[in-house]
Amino acid sequence: MFKNILITGGAGYIGSHVTEALLKKKKRVFIIDNLSTGHKKLINRNAKFFKIDILNKNKIKKIIHKYHIDSIIHLAANLIIGEGERKPKKYFKTNVTGTKKLLEACKKTSVRNIIFSSTAAIYKDGQFKVSENSTIKPKSVYGKTKFKAENLIKKFSKKNNLNYGILRYFNIAGSSPSKKIGLINKKSDHLFKNFSVEIMKKNPKLKIYGIDYNTADGSCIRDFIHVSDIAEIHFLVLKKIDKLNISKIFNCGYNKGISVLEVAREFRKQTSKKVKIIYTKRRKNDLEKIIATNSKLIRFIKWRPRFNNLSKIVKSCIIWENKIR
Repeated sequence: MFKNILITGGAGYIGSHVTEALLKKKKRVFIIDNLSTGHKKLINRNAKFFKIDILNKNKIKKIIHKYHIDSIIHLAANLIIGEGERKPKKYFKTNVTGTKKLLEACKKTSVRNIIFSSTAAIYKDGQFKVSENSTIKPKSVYGKTKFKAENLIKKFSKKNNLNYGILRYFNIAGSSPSKKIGLINKKSDHLFKNFSVEIMKKNPKLKIYGIDYNTADGSCIRDFIHVSDIAEIHFLVLKKIDKLNISKIFNCGYNKGISVLEVAREFRKQTSKKVKIIYTKRRKNDLEKIIATNSKLIRFIKWRPRFNNLSKIVKSCIIWENKIR
């Protein structure tokens, strides 16, 4: 049974929630993060932290050997779509070369499982509802680097007899029910974060990019999933691939589409302030509509989401934003 888990990017938004979930299951957690986008205040005091860059293969290998790491959850990445278009070399270096270096550090060690955070951004635009077998044709640099990393993991795992779980995240939102962790980075280009920050202002203005999409209300449609449900998925998938000694790829979403305008209206509903919703032009490389078919995941881990509710997600974001002001 796996017990010593190394999380790359463990001081980030998702990493801190995954750490919390694993510690509750009495696992030993080791975190590496260069703190370029992660935050010290998100690091759980019950985990062991190392300030190391994902590209530092030798230091990572030493940690794996010293602490008998059996499983790795690889979250470290650059993930802002717009920034990726402007800085493709940076994204390739972290997301592709970084993954390659991490895998090299796992060679001839105790590591037998790797869980990788991939993305729905690898799918071809226009498919709307996607399964794990849907056409892959990433539009953004970010999506392209994540798909390259997926292929590196598949190839390495086959050659070195590792189990992998590739989790293709849809749109993650929300904050932990413990109220201890949430999204800090204001430059994350994260819809719920942007709206949470704005809703704290005296005269909030919620900006929607594009109102001329071919959807019911003209705004983009996304499959938003609560971060605590994502964290639980990591544990359950890791547990199952370790037990069965197999590798799997899963979409991680709720199989439910919510428009950006619906999200804005829910934020407006949860405040007494007068909120202005502003429509502006589309952003380059935004997908019109994408929803996860999650039946494969549900069958594999017998998953029942606990936070599948827009009102709950928005409320948790507002509570967190109030806390860190």
